[in-house]
Amino acid sequence: MPNKDTGKVGPMALNFCSFSSGSTGNCYLIKTKKTALLVDAGISLKKIIAGLSQTQTNSEQVTALLLTHEHSDHTRSLGSLTRKNKELSVYTNEKTREVLKDAVESKRWTLFRNGKPFTIGDIEIKAFQVSHDAADPVGYSFYAQGRQVSIVTDTGCINEEIIGEIMDADTLVLEANHDVNMLKIGRYPWFLKQRILGERGHLSNESAARTLVRLLSERKKERNIFLAHLSRENNFPEMAYQTVKNILEDEEYYIGTHVKLDTIIRDEISPVYQV
Repeated sequence: MPNKDTGKVGPMALNFCSFSSGSTGNCYLIKTKKTALLVDAGISLKKIIAGLSQTQTNSEQVTALLLTHEHSDHTRSLGSLTRKNKELSVYTNEKTREVLKDAVESKRWTLFRNGKPFTIGDIEIKAFQVSHDAADPVGYSFYAQGRQVSIVTDTGCINEEIIGEIMDADTLVLEANHDVNMLKIGRYPWFLKQRILGERGHLSNESAARTLVRLLSERKKERNIFLAHLSRENNFPEMAYQTVKNILEDEEYYIGTHVKLDTIIRDEISPVYQV
């Protein structure tokens, strides 16, 4: 796995930490020595503060909150977080802002265009479109000190544009939301199963594995993969990991040799990973 630390950030390093990742709430920290950013605020303000404390990040250091889309498991604490941190800017595209505009005073919004890079502190950022049933959902790539972290969750499929954006990622946070068989026989109503399985839903464990096979087959490089956004009802960490491992090995790609793989635990604050 990447170098990890329970809290301290490496000198001039690009660092990643998950405060929560899953169908019940999402929030990630991207941090260098100079800059701290949050991606999504779909968990309680109390838990966000706990994550900042555990990673030794003063709330005043966090200059920006970047939203992937408007669903509540990504925006739950949008209002309370901006009220607590008066200097926090909320970054999103125009369509997502339009849905959420009443949650935050107008001067706090900063708009970006999908596909056009922008910079916050010493981190360059690029948002790219994903396929989900939201106004204009995005994934993100973050660049600093010659390293790249990409986050791709809440997408029902992986298209060529997404492949191009994540091909060179040193660390990739990739959705492995559900096991298809668990979902099909589970207790969710049919319409919800269809939504999750659709092209604007969520990636399955198998789809995540096939994405990794594509990346490994087209570009040889060291990669650290985190399986993320696991469903509480239709997946569990061991299944996600083993499914991906099995498919990779079927294609003669081996964990530890060709790729490093871990699973983000849904409701736990992860270690800080130095990219």
